[in-house]
Amino acid sequence: MQRLEDYDMSRDRGYLCRYNADDVKLSGLMAEAASTALRLPQLMPSGRVRHILKSSLPGDADKEISGLSDEHARMAMVHYSFMVQAYVWGEHSPPEVLPRCLARPIVALADKLGQQPLLPYSGYVLDNWGLIDKDRPLGLDNIFMIQNFLSGQDEAWFVLVHVAIEAAAGAIFDITAPIIEAAAQDDIVALRGYLETAAQVWANINAIFDRMPEGCDPYVYFNRVRPYIHGWKDNPALPGGIIYEGVERYGAQGQAFRGQTGSQSSIVPAMDALLGVGHAADPLKAYLDQLHIYRPPSHRRFIDDIRAESRVRDYVAKAGDKGLTAAYNANIQAMADFRSRHLEYAASYINKQGKTAAGNDTDVGTGGTPFMRYLKKHRDETAARLLKV
Repeated sequence: MQRLEDYDMSRDRGYLCRYNADDVKLSGLMAEAASTALRLPQLMPSGRVRHILKSSLPGDADKEISGLSDEHARMAMVHYSFMVQAYVWGEHSPPEVLPRCLARPIVALADKLGQQPLLPYSGYVLDNWGLIDKDRPLGLDNIFMIQNFLSGQDEAWFVLVHVAIEAAAGAIFDITAPIIEAAAQDDIVALRGYLETAAQVWANINAIFDRMPEGCDPYVYFNRVRPYIHGWKDNPALPGGIIYEGVERYGAQGQAFRGQTGSQSSIVPAMDALLGVGHAADPLKAYLDQLHIYRPPSHRRFIDDIRAESRVRDYVAKAGDKGLTAAYNANIQAMADFRSRHLEYAASYINKQGKTAAGNDTDVGTGGTPFMRYLKKHRDETAARLLKV
C-alpha cells in the first residue's frame, strides 16, 4: 500500500477533498457558470429552469476546461453536475436531449477527472462542503453545503451527514496499511490493537448515521431532495437515455449513466476488501461493481490495492486467538449494523412514501435498482462473515 495522500486521502478527512473547497474561486466562463449554478434554489421553483439555463450559460465554456487545475476542475464539476441534474429533473417530465451548453462541459470535466458525465457522489458530497469556522474541527456543527438544488435544512442535512461520515472514516483508512502489514508479519498484538481502534471508529460512524432523522424528514427527502439525484440508466422515465448534444463521440445516441447514490461512497467497499467480506452474485452486486468507475480514480486505486494485498480474514481465522477474533468480529458487526440502518432508512425515506413521480420510483434506487431486497441480502451476508470465537 502507498501513503494515504498518494490516494488523495487524509486521516482527518478520509475521502473528502483535502483542500477547502469553498476557498476555490473559478474565473472566466467557469465563474459565469458557477454564478448561474448557485442561483438554482431561486431558479428551480420557476418551472422554467431549462429555458433559464440554456439562455444563461456560455456556449463554449468547455474550451477552458483543459487548463483547469484539479481543484478548479472539481469545483466546476460540482456546479455543472448540479445544473445537468436540474435541467433533466427540474421540470415535470425529463427531456431527451441535454443541450450543448451543458453537455460539452460536463463531458469534458468528466473526462478530465476520470468520472462519468452527470452528478457523481464526489460532486454531491466529497467536494461540496465548507467549514463554517476554519479554526474548528470538521463536524456536523461546523460544515455547510456549497451547491444546492432547492436549499433548506433537509437537503443540506442529508448531504452533511454523509460528509461527517466520510471524515470520521479517515481514522480507519489511516491504519489500513498497518492492519494489512500486521497480518502479513504475524503480529497478533498489533493487529488486534488496530482492529479494536477501527471498531471504535465504526461506533462513531454509526452514531453519526443515526442522526439522519434529526434534520432530514422522510417526506421532504423523497419529494424535495431525492428527485434531482437520479440518473438515466434503468430509469423508466428515460428508456432511451439522454442525448448529449454536441458531443461527437456520442453522436445522436442516447447515453445511460447511473445516478448519484451513497453506494458510490468508497468506505464500505474498502472495508469489505480489507476484512474479506464478499457477496454472492445478484443484480445488486453487479450494480455495485459497475459503480466502481463512478468513483474518483485515486479512490478506486485504493480499493483495488486493498483487494490485492489484504489477507486479514484468512489470518484471523487461522490464528485462533480469541481476542483477535473478537476485534475482527466487532468490525464485521459494526458494518452489518451500518447496513441495517441503511436498510431502515431506505424503507422509511423511500419505499414507504407511497408516491411515485416521473423518474422517482419508490421501488427503484437513484442508481436504478430494486434496492430493498438486495440491501437486506447484503446486510445478512455481512453478518454471516462473523468468525466463531
